[in-house]
Amino acid sequence: MMFSVITTSPEQTEHLGELLGARLGRGDVVCLYGDLGAGKTSLAYGIAMGLEVKEQYITSPTFTLVNEYEGRVPFYHIDLYRLKTPSELEGIGFEEYIESDGVTVIEWADRAEDELPEERFSIYLSYVSENSREMGFLAEGERYEKLLKGLKEDLGKNKVLT
Repeated sequence: MMFSVITTSPEQTEHLGELLGARLGRGDVVCLYGDLGAGKTSLAYGIAMGLEVKEQYITSPTFTLVNEYEGRVPFYHIDLYRLKTPSELEGIGFEEYIESDGVTVIEWADRAEDELPEERFSIYLSYVSENSREMGFLAEGERYEKLLKGLKEDLGKNKVLT
């Protein structure tokens, strides 16, 4: 199941992430795809807010590869931008994160494509204009199809993109 939306500000991107984060639960894996500046980190920040992460400011783990946060459920934010070889995934415990009881969000997921779970929630972000981003949501698996259906309903109720 696929669905796409366009946000017109970083705040809308974050709010959309917050709506998604509120629906995520233990064991969920969200894969983010897109070029630099496409909005992946803003979306991940919103997801953290939806997971009730207590930290005041969530940062991208670009230099550490993984940041862990406590919220309603554990939140694991993985950024594979600086990944040099797939073998580095073992060194960060990648498999343990995606099989954990927390929510795992992976920026630059294309760099670990062969290691990703078959069932997952993928989001493809692209630059439209200075403030606008298009997001294509792909639900792979029954759990994620239900999640996408609920997110679409939330977007309709919140009028976040109008």
